[in-house]
Amino acid sequence: MQFLSHDGFELAYLDRQPASGQGDPVLMIHGFASSHYVNWVSPGWFKTLNDAGYRAIAFDNRGHGSSSKSYDEADYTPAKMASDAAALLDHLGIERAHIMGYSMGARVSAFLALSDPQKVATLVFGGLGIGMVDGVGDWDPIAAALLAEDPSQNTHPRGRSFRAFADQTRSDRRALAACIAT
Repeated sequence: MQFLSHDGFELAYLDRQPASGQGDPVLMIHGFASSHYVNWVSPGWFKTLNDAGYRAIAFDNRGHGSSSKSYDEADYTPAKMASDAAALLDHLGIERAHIMGYSMGARVSAFLALSDPQKVATLVFGGLGIGMVDGVGDWDPIAAALLAEDPSQNTHPRGRSFRAFADQTRSDRRALAACIAT
């Protein structure tokens, strides 16, 4: 794993070339409470893309995985998170890449495409529907569940689900609560 310093964060990333040594780059951006490993390495996306001749790249969003954390809600705007993706492409000397985003990563991908369209060759949104337009509802119960000392006190179904996933991925729940407040 390598790290990029950007905007006060250390961003963990993985960059794998195909066996041929070079291929069109695909940048993958993971979802909320996840990591590059959970969304992209473990399910086989890196291997699949490399086997197809693509350069596979993914990073841990700020506040997630092995990247540094902040408890300041202002650090987690979609525009700032998209700037992390753009900075990684710049750091790797990539002018244009295929972008794949899942869930929150799809939202970040959309902001990247809007702010830096010249960097986006193609764009794939996964796990994101009408919520991109209409919003995804009330995140307060999820934030409360993430911050609760005793998880058995969580009565909100989505809150319980996200808390369990955050615990399973060993996420910093306080950083995640700040992330969804934006």
